[in-house]
Amino acid sequence: MSGPVEDPGTENPARGISSIEVREGRTAEIGRMKISRVLPTKRRRTIGPWCFVDMMHPDDVAEPPPLEIGPHPHIGLSTVTWLLTGSALHSDSLGTEQLIRPGQLNLMTAGRGIAHAELGVETSAVVEGTETMGVQMWLAQPNHTRNGVNSFQHLAELPEVDLGDSTATILIGDIGGVASSALTDHPTLGLDVIVRDAVDLPLRRDFEHGVVPIDRTMLVDDEIVEPGSLAIVPPGRDTLRLAVRGGEGRAMVLGGEPLGERIQMWWNFVARTRDEITEAWQDWRDGNDDRFGPVPSTLERIEAPVPPWAARS
Repeated sequence: MSGPVEDPGTENPARGISSIEVREGRTAEIGRMKISRVLPTKRRRTIGPWCFVDMMHPDDVAEPPPLEIGPHPHIGLSTVTWLLTGSALHSDSLGTEQLIRPGQLNLMTAGRGIAHAELGVETSAVVEGTETMGVQMWLAQPNHTRNGVNSFQHLAELPEVDLGDSTATILIGDIGGVASSALTDHPTLGLDVIVRDAVDLPLRRDFEHGVVPIDRTMLVDDEIVEPGSLAIVPPGRDTLRLAVRGGEGRAMVLGGEPLGERIQMWWNFVARTRDEITEAWQDWRDGNDDRFGPVPSTLERIEAPVPPWAARS
């Protein structure tokens, strides 16, 4: 599940190390699905290795459309699929065919190249209190693995940790002495947190973090953050307070060591140079099965647009 990515601009290395920044997500439409894209955002490509976060909203909350995303390629990233409602069949060029349901994790690593498709198998009304069907995320691979082999992981069960009255499901990484078994190639954290009133979330001081409220407006320390917006939390903190006024709210908390590398993103590709992206685009256009391979899917193959710099040459 993915959509085209435009370059959001350059990083700002001079930003303060203690302040929390809040950025509004951008809205786009893919078929009958509305997308709130919270990362990348202006002057900010990554939070740790996280480089892409889309929240999926149906146009009909009571009867959401099935996910239908035909075979398409990736390089240099891992896709992280997290559903809140319904189910989908993942198919990829490794020969994988895996059903995913809410509470389960699909983690697909592209390396030099992989192709996949997502087909909705079952839809249901969205989770009460939110119009979000799921969250699609990418992790940028570090230089030592991004041209390596591809792989796929499915975790049918994920650990949970109690944080006072609140609860966190651990997609990736560890917190409170509890760890997910998901394997990644860079120090990373991914949580789905149910916040009841308030919680002081323990942090690693060497990680930068992002908080994305799903269904309720939250206070991230003293900053007000709306659903579909992003709070950027710099390194150097031991804890972070998340709070909702009355009842409970849900948020994605994403973090990791700063990637330490400038990345290039276009369409479904994460690389370091335009030349690398151009080569991947040409290989997908030309049907290079040695790089991307066929996908066992009945959905129509998605053709890549022409990179703007290639169109100008």
